[in-house]
Amino acid sequence: MAPRALVIGAGLSGRALVRHLTARGARVRLADLKAPDPAPAFPPEVEVLYGRYDQLILAGCDAVYASPGVAWNDPLLTEARRRGLPVSSEIDVFFRECPAPIVGITGTNGKTTTTALAGEVLRQGDRPVLVGGNIGETALDRLEEITPEHWVVLELSSFQLESVARPRVRIGAILNLTPDHLDRHHTMAGYTAAKARLIEFLEPSDTALLNGRDPRVRELAARTRGRVVWFDEHRPDPPLTIPGEHNLMNARAAAAIGRAAGLPDAAIDRAIAGFQGVEHRLELVGEWGGVRWYNDSKATNPDAGQVGVASFPDAPVILIAGGRGSGFELAAWAEEVRRRTRLVILIGESADLLAETLQGHPVQRAASLEEAVERAAAEARPGEVVLLSPAYKSFDMFKSYEDRGRRFKAAVRARHGVTA
Repeated sequence: MAPRALVIGAGLSGRALVRHLTARGARVRLADLKAPDPAPAFPPEVEVLYGRYDQLILAGCDAVYASPGVAWNDPLLTEARRRGLPVSSEIDVFFRECPAPIVGITGTNGKTTTTALAGEVLRQGDRPVLVGGNIGETALDRLEEITPEHWVVLELSSFQLESVARPRVRIGAILNLTPDHLDRHHTMAGYTAAKARLIEFLEPSDTALLNGRDPRVRELAARTRGRVVWFDEHRPDPPLTIPGEHNLMNARAAAAIGRAAGLPDAAIDRAIAGFQGVEHRLELVGEWGGVRWYNDSKATNPDAGQVGVASFPDAPVILIAGGRGSGFELAAWAEEVRRRTRLVILIGESADLLAETLQGHPVQRAASLEEAVERAAAEARPGEVVLLSPAYKSFDMFKSYEDRGRRFKAAVRARHGVTA
């Protein structure tokens, strides 16, 4: 009889696993605490369970696959291991079966931009390139198109890295490390350990690209057998059209990836000079009446929010911020906000805390993102920037940071009579 696999989580990763496993003849049981909206369709042979579940769903299963949102020490996964069942994930399966060399990119902030930029750099070479992981389509859905001649560039979160038995990459880049996801990893040491797994499996012929300016990242050099390259020292600096000092560091990392892959500097510079950025990362929505509007919804923690605010040193900023989160250190963020912004419009669950943190600075409150856009439009003057850089996660008011960013763009365009 065909083996039965239990997949926990009906999101993108879980659905990719269902497709992959059923195509290989496995019987699949899919469980999630709630149905996705809209609920996906599955073949009739897939057993789908929505709602609360307990350890009884392990009955008859030969393997368990967890989505990134499931903690790696979840009691159900712990019980599965106790019973001797293999516990895996979508990205773990991809690592095992991918025939091409992998470039892995992780860090607290800048992963998506650097991953997209590295993909553009590597496309200047002769090999086909696939970009995935925590960006775009699930990597497992594209496994069949990958050949040994490809470069595969993966953005990898701490959740993904802890779920891979052997995250073997040819080039591994760690951009920065600041406190994040401590509700999941509990301590900074635990979070750092998950990120460090990217370079702990390197061979001496592989390359670890590390940010020597980040003290936590610098310490990780002792945890790899790979050749260590400090990408922050990359020279000459690549030309860049997107704003922000942090994006210069992202470009240095992408350039170092290109060099490690054997590309000439001229090709690397050409790719970086033509890069227009990534959706929700300091994305220019448009300019109306001399006011530029930027969507930085991916800034889901104060460190990323601080970087977003600091990206406009030559223009007064009206900042829209706030969302869900706890345990964040706000002092550095608040100092930067006071220095760089003329007005802050607060939304979401953290609005009270942020108003208190920014006491004495011009602050307004808005009940919705659309109201925040209206308030910003009424206040903004020619030559200023309106920036959505929330510094908090989105789940108090939105489905995701992507949903938040797209609703912001829609509200801005509607406010200015743009229907696109």
